[in-house]
Amino acid sequence: MAKNTSPFSIPNIQRYIAFKVLFNSRFYYPIFTILFLDFGLTVAQFAILNAVWAATIVMAEIPSGALADIIGRKRLLVFATLTMVVEVGMISFVPTSNSSLIFYVFLINRILSGLAEAAASGADEALAYDALKDRGNPDDWGRVLEVLARFQALGFIIAMSTGAALYDPRLMEGLCQFFGFSISLTQETTMRFPLYATLILSLFACLATLGMEEIAQTIATSEDAPGRIPRIKQAFSLTFTAGAWIFKTPFVLSVILFGMLFDGIIRMVITLSSQYYRMIQLPEALFGIIGSMVAMLGFIVPRIARKIAEQKAPAQGLWITAALTISGLTTMSFFWPWTGLLPALVTFSAMYFNGFFVSFYVNRETASQQRATVLSFKGLSYNLSYGILGTGYALLLKTKKQALEPEFFLENRDMGPAMLDNIVFKESFTWFPGTFLMGFVFLCLVYLFFIKNKIPK
Repeated sequence: MAKNTSPFSIPNIQRYIAFKVLFNSRFYYPIFTILFLDFGLTVAQFAILNAVWAATIVMAEIPSGALADIIGRKRLLVFATLTMVVEVGMISFVPTSNSSLIFYVFLINRILSGLAEAAASGADEALAYDALKDRGNPDDWGRVLEVLARFQALGFIIAMSTGAALYDPRLMEGLCQFFGFSISLTQETTMRFPLYATLILSLFACLATLGMEEIAQTIATSEDAPGRIPRIKQAFSLTFTAGAWIFKTPFVLSVILFGMLFDGIIRMVITLSSQYYRMIQLPEALFGIIGSMVAMLGFIVPRIARKIAEQKAPAQGLWITAALTISGLTTMSFFWPWTGLLPALVTFSAMYFNGFFVSFYVNRETASQQRATVLSFKGLSYNLSYGILGTGYALLLKTKKQALEPEFFLENRDMGPAMLDNIVFKESFTWFPGTFLMGFVFLCLVYLFFIKNKIPK
């Protein structure tokens, strides 16, 4: 096939974009935190569950990436979408009468979700990039990332606005009455509607992955050892080879290390964003619109990031992303009513910059035969960071709550435990900018004293 082929005429690129949009545009995201709380879980349990989610990805990330390079990326993606169907279906229909059952169902959900994320991580990007390399021009990857970001932004806008609307019982009642149906809806009923909608998306995601094509010549198969055990041995061998390559490639190592810091901190804040919105007095009916505003950054940031990546030194992107992150997190800590949304948007824009820069540089430097494995190492580092931060934050919440609880209930006998959770959340938020700043300074010192001199001039 001619190398001047448009990247968007390549079937794998088309299906890659469809998969990314369907897999990630989940209707429950605008009410993610409060959805867990509405099912009867506490903020501390929520943090623990997300730490379990990250830990699952950490344990499954590297084996899944190596297996993708051995048995095929398509198989891993099909497994990921099928697992998504199961994990979303579980919490869509779990009864709310048994609090212990709810926690364990959500625990299984987080484990399955982590397995799905690990299976998809690396395999999706590798399958798309290698199709572009085989049938088009790999220099067009920046264009693919930019268009992907736009479609994901559109998907997020639809999911965020629709998900928040589906969650609102009064709005759903009004909509039913408009169409001539007299139905009384409660929050316990409508909180499942975003889950049902996400379940439908998961089925379409399955169809997208089933239609993908394997790029056979990029799979590191072993004709001399065709059995299951030899393939597993080969997967581990490829894992060690890819890991050693990362540590021997200072530039890629630096990109992954800084990327994991940005991703871990900002993703934790995004996970807790609906609780933050409540604390700055934004009505829940606006959460979907806010999510759409965040998604619209996907129309703006990737274009800017592509110009920086293609025309400037990598350090330029690093400093821009760091400045946005520290300024956004610091000003979010003030919890300004309503106007606190602006620093949140600044923080979330840094996530878009980070995602673009890391994908751009890592794919550019990595060989096809180990691309999925290297990208899985990137995913491993991201989720290791997220898991450690989630565990640390859960412990912080627990410690602060235990310290404040006796005095709080002594002085506020009429207040419920939810008010205490809000106070603990607000007082603990300064942990995020402080942790980021310490981590960033530490990585800068590591780079200056241990990595910089090893990068070829």
